[in-house]
Amino acid sequence: MPNQKAYLDSLAIGPAVQHRNLTLVVLLGPDAPRRYRTLDEALGAGSARITEISAAGSVPELRLVNQGDTPVLLLDGEELIGAKQNRVLNLTILAPANASLTIQVSCVEAGRWAANSANFASADRALYARGRARKLHQVSMSLQFDGVRRSDQSDVWRGIDEKLAQSGTHSASRAMADAFENRRAGLDEFVAAMRAHPGQTGALFAIDGTVVGLDCFDCADTLSRLLPKLVRSYAMDALDSPWPMAQTVSAEAARTFLRLVGEAEATAHPAIGLGQDLRFASAEVSGAALWWGDAPVHFCAFTQRLAGEREHPHGTSFTRASRRRMFH
Repeated sequence: MPNQKAYLDSLAIGPAVQHRNLTLVVLLGPDAPRRYRTLDEALGAGSARITEISAAGSVPELRLVNQGDTPVLLLDGEELIGAKQNRVLNLTILAPANASLTIQVSCVEAGRWAANSANFASADRALYARGRARKLHQVSMSLQFDGVRRSDQSDVWRGIDEKLAQSGTHSASRAMADAFENRRAGLDEFVAAMRAHPGQTGALFAIDGTVVGLDCFDCADTLSRLLPKLVRSYAMDALDSPWPMAQTVSAEAARTFLRLVGEAEATAHPAIGLGQDLRFASAEVSGAALWWGDAPVHFCAFTQRLAGEREHPHGTSFTRASRRRMFH
């Protein structure tokens, strides 16, 4: 059984980087040689392609063909654009070399079902963090009760509609991509301010001084390549904060979050592709990790606040005061 506590105990807390109301806390961990390609690398080299599952298509499933001699890493929440409609990945997957694989996805473009390309391309972003947290919780519940890794598609669409409204974006096809593109200049400022540090293998994020989640990888090179997508994901939520406050987060709050994630009850499942799919949850946190060998290739966790609560009826987010203090 993979040991998430031992892994999290191995992480060192580095400096914090602040831009507006988003804080990135550098996490330093074991830095292994990279044994795979990222999806961007594989698609760019032409050694992998992603298509609809068939000519008719299926909203929650796509087909990945990896013709390369190296596994390919697909990141939870990573957006795929094109084909019949844009999707995001439901979980992190390590696709084997020279293999074809069915991958689980969620639609983030409710108003289109018509092909505009044969293959998907990867976008420079991931599903906004709040959506990732909710989707992760849904996929974990689906895996536990039904043995499949599906999201609540209606909830995903509702979240996209909220994000379009919050960003003042009109989208004929109700596409998440349009909300991100409408805010590209602002999001790119966050990316420019939050570049990877030497040896950094993970990042813990806080919005308005409250820890909301983390993403860690098995090597610094992977973190460096995927960090811009993750920064855009968290920054999209930071921009929608009703009371944006440029507050830093303490090292104690970061350690508390790591401890709570390490203590959460975990279950392990055979992964789609290579490795083991670790799922964990408690009253405070939920998350997942793709374990390959003796270490996680990708490890992510969120506060239950982010996953479990929708917007206040008056448009403001809210949390119990005790939980907010815990992660400050």
